[in-house]
Amino acid sequence: MDITFLLNGETRRVQVTEPTQSVLDWLRSEGLTGTKEGCNEGDCGACSVIVTDESGARPLNACLMMMPHLHGRALRTVEGLAGPDGTLHPVQQAMIDHHGSQCGFCTPGFVVSMASAHLNGQTDHDELLAGNLCRCTGYAPIIRAAKAAQDAPVPDWMLDHPVDLDAAVLGDEGSSTAFMPRHSDELATWYLDHPDATLIAGATDVGLWVTKQLRQLDQIAFLGHCHDLQTIEETADSFVIGAGVSIAALRKAMAQAHPSFAELLRRFASEQVRQAGTIGGNIANGSPIGDSAPALIALGATMTLRRGDLRRTIALEDFFLEYGKQDRAPGEFVQSIIVPKSAPGLACYKLSKRFDQDISAVCGCLNLTEEGGKIASARIAFGGMAGIPKRASALEAALIGQPFSEAALSAALPALEDDFTPMSDMRASSAYRMQAAKAMVLRYGREDSGQVSILEVQP
Repeated sequence: MDITFLLNGETRRVQVTEPTQSVLDWLRSEGLTGTKEGCNEGDCGACSVIVTDESGARPLNACLMMMPHLHGRALRTVEGLAGPDGTLHPVQQAMIDHHGSQCGFCTPGFVVSMASAHLNGQTDHDELLAGNLCRCTGYAPIIRAAKAAQDAPVPDWMLDHPVDLDAAVLGDEGSSTAFMPRHSDELATWYLDHPDATLIAGATDVGLWVTKQLRQLDQIAFLGHCHDLQTIEETADSFVIGAGVSIAALRKAMAQAHPSFAELLRRFASEQVRQAGTIGGNIANGSPIGDSAPALIALGATMTLRRGDLRRTIALEDFFLEYGKQDRAPGEFVQSIIVPKSAPGLACYKLSKRFDQDISAVCGCLNLTEEGGKIASARIAFGGMAGIPKRASALEAALIGQPFSEAALSAALPALEDDFTPMSDMRASSAYRMQAAKAMVLRYGREDSGQVSILEVQP
């Protein structure tokens, strides 16, 4: 497979013999060792790079990207932040001026993430740098550096443009082991013939199969150029979200209609992972602790699956059958998620050991409606409480018809023990998970009555 991309402003054509080779490993083999290997799983940000495509520039983890991801795109590493004449990028100079580096191992990843934010005019530095970990400097001087540089002009050498894909023909495009479809129709045809293949979008999950589990993937389809899967369409009463829509793009789209869902997505991993990971991948992997599923179930979302030319739509909650098993036939893939536009009663809660970039111990989403002072309908779903994301059906039944009051919510809580028997693991014990889930139900009622979350209290 031959791919073409820009590397720090220069066109590169590379023959890829191992499709799962990480961009991080390739860069270091080319002598671009400023991009560091830290965790090799997308947590530390030491390998951050900037990738530009048709949708713009964004920071990504090079350890999770595979070389075919670069086809048609522009890649900029820490070596490409300074100008051709050696002039430092504003964020590099600010890091020097504000003493933002000590041991320096994390610094290249920090300045790349800062340069990406600077390029896009983003100034929420605490959030944007949550995916970059520093053990020795402390974040205060780094944040001061980011703020000091934020109003400086964007250097002209940072204005990358993606490669014209029509001019950059993909070599060996029809390979049976690594395929890069340009449309979901091509994907559907190929996947029917290769039903055991692995579909890779952002690789934020599959990348770990390679880097941590050392799996050999025999047949692969890279979905990054299936642009028809990356759209969000609005109908009169719903959003039709393509499976290839990134978590970052989904968060932006949900901000007005479902602010609580959007806030949950803000705590979804890191900026680098949100920019790469897709909603289809987060659903299709069937994880019981994937944060999007409880919210989508509480919203009453449906999903469209495609196999060849055949499509079927099911309730999203019915997709999850049991741990590691989903309602998906061989050669069938997630095409889209359909989300109702209106759900004023939706509230989403995430409990994890760290506020940023952590996996949920419990994720709870509640969507209750009230008529005449009583609960008329209830959709409640939890992640981390069972082998799949699951509705709390017994709790819903106990609530419907009851007064919308803290007393009624409290009286219904024992029903949760009929819905779930959570497990104990490194993140939480079974008893703690149950107690936390019950507390989320009470929190929902208290917030509805006007009590403010501690997260919203400002000094």
